[in-house]
Amino acid sequence: MTDDNEDEKPTKIKRRRGNILERWEVALVKAMINRGDYSDQDILAYFTRPTRSLNGRTIHEIHIGKKHKATKAADPEELDAFLSTWPDVDHETGLSARGDELLIKAREAMIAAVHIFNSAGLMFRAELFITTAVIAWTYLLHAYYKREGIPYVYKDKKTAHGAERHWDLTKCLDTGKCPIPVGAKNNLKFLIELRHEIEHQSTSRIDDAIGAELQSCALNFNDALKELFGKQFGLEKRLPIALQFVSLGPEQRSAMKKASSLPTHVSSFIKAFENGLSDEQVKDPAFRLKVAFVPVAAKKAAGADVAVVTVKPGSDEADKVGDVIFKEVNRTRYIRKDVLAAVKKAGYPKFGQGDHTKLMQELDAKNPDKGYGCQGDYKGTWVWYDRWIERVIEHCKQEGDRYR
Repeated sequence: MTDDNEDEKPTKIKRRRGNILERWEVALVKAMINRGDYSDQDILAYFTRPTRSLNGRTIHEIHIGKKHKATKAADPEELDAFLSTWPDVDHETGLSARGDELLIKAREAMIAAVHIFNSAGLMFRAELFITTAVIAWTYLLHAYYKREGIPYVYKDKKTAHGAERHWDLTKCLDTGKCPIPVGAKNNLKFLIELRHEIEHQSTSRIDDAIGAELQSCALNFNDALKELFGKQFGLEKRLPIALQFVSLGPEQRSAMKKASSLPTHVSSFIKAFENGLSDEQVKDPAFRLKVAFVPVAAKKAAGADVAVVTVKPGSDEADKVGDVIFKEVNRTRYIRKDVLAAVKKAGYPKFGQGDHTKLMQELDAKNPDKGYGCQGDYKGTWVWYDRWIERVIEHCKQEGDRYR
């Protein structure tokens, strides 16, 4: 198989702002230097955390006055307070309560949103979920922009008391530097506009009508969280599958459908929003994901306690279950040139054609059972799925600066 490849000169990758000290941290470093009880290596240990790996010369450059000359040392009392609470971290993730505050808040807000929606007895869960999820996404993107050194404040807007006003979620999504995929953006814009439509009016229950969009919102958030900050921060362990008392016959479903009819202004909004999307965008699982659960009798004891079972399309199990399963859809396909372009965009311009071939062979990536790609429409061609691009980028990350 052959495909196109362009010889491109490696570009210099900008070092992430997240790998340097913030001003309040520099003040504490200077206070520790002045106290004289700590070596540069000791001080470095106090400011290294899972989301940030500092260069060994960082403290030394502050020590000799090469950098941060204008920043004053923290007061002895402030240093004592810092040392007495160190390490002030979230014990589950290792995130710093102060340095990673935005990321911690983003995770907790989405956890709260899902808990609210899954809470038994609440009648207006969708509205509560949307409001809390918008907060979660806003904090997540603020954390990303802060790390990347991108100002996320309005230049011409202040709060009622004169403080800087940070971007709302709509502004975070509309900036050209937003890292969120199109499908997830459409999902969030839908929920934001729906919130605007109902926030000043009383409305009937809309949980069932937009449950698929809410499901996508939660999954998109977890995907973005892991992609932007690391897989170790995913919410899978904190948010297991919700158990629900749902076993409805045709009569009950019919009655529920009648009782949950949407107000005219809400249904009109939903239709208008969807009319502005293409068929592909409406069908994108990142915009709306529909899930169905069906009873599955385990053949083996080892699988008897598994709540969710992955069924391979075309298998005997899939045929028995019928239409109510997760089925593979027509996924986006890429040739090698596209893969290399995506890897370069992710920050690894030195990963070339030869590296791609070597990795492909080592992982037996063209084995259809691996799920990395498939035969293309033309004889002798091979195309790749998103999963392969993700695997290549993961490989590049593991190699440190080799491909940067």
